[in-house]
Amino acid sequence: MVIACAALLPFALPHVRKMEPRQWKYLAGSGVLGNFLPAFLFAYAETRLASGLAGVLNSLTALFTLLVGALFFRQSITWMRMLGIIIGIAGTAILIFSGNGSANMDNKYYGLYIVVATICYGGSVNIIKHRLHNLKPYVISGLALLTVGPVSLAYLLTTDFAYKLQHVPGAWEALMYIAILAVFSTAIALVLFNKLIHISTTLFASSTTYLIPIVALMWGVLDGETIELWHYLGMLVILAGVFIVNRAK
Repeated sequence: MVIACAALLPFALPHVRKMEPRQWKYLAGSGVLGNFLPAFLFAYAETRLASGLAGVLNSLTALFTLLVGALFFRQSITWMRMLGIIIGIAGTAILIFSGNGSANMDNKYYGLYIVVATICYGGSVNIIKHRLHNLKPYVISGLALLTVGPVSLAYLLTTDFAYKLQHVPGAWEALMYIAILAVFSTAIALVLFNKLIHISTTLFASSTTYLIPIVALMWGVLDGETIELWHYLGMLVILAGVFIVNRAK
């Protein structure tokens, strides 16, 4: 979180004084719900939860985006949208649970942390679409991370982070990979995602979570893993769900 905040800081600082007080409220809400809380909830859940099950639960983001939009932002729920969401979740389950069986149900109750995280994501997406639509995506991303960056840094300083960097072998290499994830998978990805929210619907933007297992599978192929028939079926079902969500009115 700290590194991602620092990466977008040059884009955020020129706009700090231009924001109105009410905008800061929504920016902080987006930062907390879309970045800060999910980062901790996912990290804690994955210490005990199988990654496959975590991936399936992450696909609930689209569902909670729809529900939060209906409850707080007067968005309509149509049967076509619900159908697309259900198909997307089913495709994600097929894709992840087929194969090496890594998605076992051990410590399944830790999945509740991911469910809470997906609810947070749903709230953040709706805030960006309905309350911050007049701001550029990179401004939203930079200022949202700026609201949670100092808190993240304060928490980091209470840990043994500095000690491990000095005494644990491989710590600096690990930090390098964390920095790569922070810049590409958080900072840059957040800007692109916010752009997608601006040019599409909240539901279509959040349905991109269905594509994460597909991309992960492609990286696995490049790393020498094999794709089975069930994987192809799962991908087709996911794409069908995304298509229905995009076409739903």
